[in-house]
Amino acid sequence: MATFNSGLVHTPVTPFKRDQSIDFDTYAKILEFHLSNGADALALPMPEGEDLSLKDGELKALLEFTLKQVKGRVPVIAHVSDAGTGIAVERARHAEKTGASAIVSHPPYFWHPRPAMVVEHIVSIGSAVRLPFLVCNPPIESVGAALTSDMTLQLVDRLPNLAGVVDCSLEWVYQVEVVSNGRKKRPDLQMIPGAEFMVSTGLVGGSGAFSALSAVAPKLVRELHDLCSKEKYVEARAAQENIGALHHAIKIAGESGLRDGLAGLKAAMRMMGRECGQPRPPVRKLGEVEYGKLEEAVSGMAFLRAEPRGW
Repeated sequence: MATFNSGLVHTPVTPFKRDQSIDFDTYAKILEFHLSNGADALALPMPEGEDLSLKDGELKALLEFTLKQVKGRVPVIAHVSDAGTGIAVERARHAEKTGASAIVSHPPYFWHPRPAMVVEHIVSIGSAVRLPFLVCNPPIESVGAALTSDMTLQLVDRLPNLAGVVDCSLEWVYQVEVVSNGRKKRPDLQMIPGAEFMVSTGLVGGSGAFSALSAVAPKLVRELHDLCSKEKYVEARAAQENIGALHHAIKIAGESGLRDGLAGLKAAMRMMGRECGQPRPPVRKLGEVEYGKLEEAVSGMAFLRAEPRGW
């Protein structure tokens, strides 16, 4: 199978109207914004795209709409995770039939099956299609099962279409073990950071990134990506620190109950002139005080002055 190089992957949010329906007019603007601001590929709907809040028909409609809007300008990676193996498999087959370039999937959501069951779940998804497959190792705080290096190496052995690992855990030991041992089995195996912390992953042989913050600061994310691609890690330090400050401000907005900074991300987009509505319940929007704190933090970030405003 040909190598699938994902590059810098933007992960767009899903905009909603006041009645909680998907705002496809705004979604078209979001997609065009990402395409015009450094996306090598798109992956959707990832957690920041509120995949857990979307009905199955909405997930399919979102992917179909995206493929028609993008028209082959960049690869579209379909996110097909679910707690049920059969559901995830059906989503993967739909993605292939619809025209996605690749698929990405987390381990089963919500529950903690034994490692062998997690491996079988992921193998069933990846083997259901001929598309390049990326497996996502979720962040530590995420609900569900994390991957160990041993489980990941089993996937390398069993899935010829496994193109790489999207590592959201950013656990250095895991990355080193997968890269060093996985590339003995498959030299082109990718290790892709699941957030914008590219320097540390690059140092152990990783590349690219899955980026939600490209919706806020695409120039900064692109700069960081390009420096890391050239292995200029010392020069990338300032950009990495700025990204870290933005990530921290968004994630702690509201301090609790705002799943992985989702409400903060949409609020920050609004501050940059890109209104995309509020998150779907049970995620709540930022309160007035929370919004004010985030706005103060964002306004104090001088590096954001170089970023695009509006669509």
